[in-house]
Amino acid sequence: MKRGSLAFLMLIAASPLGGQSLLYRPPNLGGTWVPDPAVVQFNFVHRFYVTSGPSHSVVNFPNFTLALGLGHQVALGAQFATRSLLVATGSGAQSSNETQVYARWRVRGAEGRPGFGVALTPAYNLLAKSVDGEVSVDWTRGPLTVHGAARAMSRRLGESGKGAAAFAGGLNARVNQYVALSADAGSFVSPTVRAAWSAAINFLIPGSPHTFSLQASNAGSATIQGASQGITSPKSVLYGFEFTIPLHLSRFAPWFHRSPKPVALGASAGAAIAAEVQMAALKFAGETVTISTGQAVRWTNRDPVEHSVTFDGAEQGSPIIPPNGSYTHRFDKPGTYTYHCTPHPFMKGVVIVK
Repeated sequence: MKRGSLAFLMLIAASPLGGQSLLYRPPNLGGTWVPDPAVVQFNFVHRFYVTSGPSHSVVNFPNFTLALGLGHQVALGAQFATRSLLVATGSGAQSSNETQVYARWRVRGAEGRPGFGVALTPAYNLLAKSVDGEVSVDWTRGPLTVHGAARAMSRRLGESGKGAAAFAGGLNARVNQYVALSADAGSFVSPTVRAAWSAAINFLIPGSPHTFSLQASNAGSATIQGASQGITSPKSVLYGFEFTIPLHLSRFAPWFHRSPKPVALGASAGAAIAAEVQMAALKFAGETVTISTGQAVRWTNRDPVEHSVTFDGAEQGSPIIPPNGSYTHRFDKPGTYTYHCTPHPFMKGVVIVK
């Protein structure tokens, strides 16, 4: 793997951030969530159907959401659908690419906290040339989160010159801290429009800020308009997945600066260092080391992301160790000391003191 690719994978696997969790949001609802300041949220939704006949080819519907947290509970974002199924000949649209730019202000509440949350989302749909908006509410108690949304559009895609309103609702039920079930439904206020729906099983990837879901839906895009009308042809159900990636802008600083100066943390320089452990490629190189009582171990961070040495028992561990930094710890009592990295719990090691 090239060095640049490895660095990017390490960046997205960095310390847990305030990333959007699919355990608290159904597939077709934006909810009340906004990214933390200076955090970029990237969501990738991929839905598809398989054609009938001898070819059985796969028709794909990629969707992308990109949002940036600004200030206190405010976000700016955009959603892009490469194959909007709402395009009709009467709309005058020549492209099936649907783009929505939006802002969201979370008036109250926070994801995962008990009680009510409220958010306002003004938007503009470039394909429909429509000013859209949504008022979202949610209520969380224990493992359940209930969602509701009221929507308005100045021009409905496929219905040139006509305004419209829509309503939606959904539910998340968390089985445990890593798995949840969710579903939602939404529709324009029109007897001729088929309601949009979705159902999903959602997963939090342990030790990371990323969530993943397996979905079934009849909506071709996640925009305010796209999530308000279900498709009727050529297939009535799309299957797919969603993956969420939060990125803190400060994580990209190493791309534009030289390697940081070494920082020495922990025991004094006079400690007798009996073992060296390198933190590289998201693991402790030398997972088990053996030393004598009174000797020290030095950990050096060779990754472009932060790590820590956190002991599983009562032994005091390290603060966050920056890239190119080191941490030295002297062991004054015999025993077996297991430890891990707090930002990346899958990184584990053992020090045996005789």
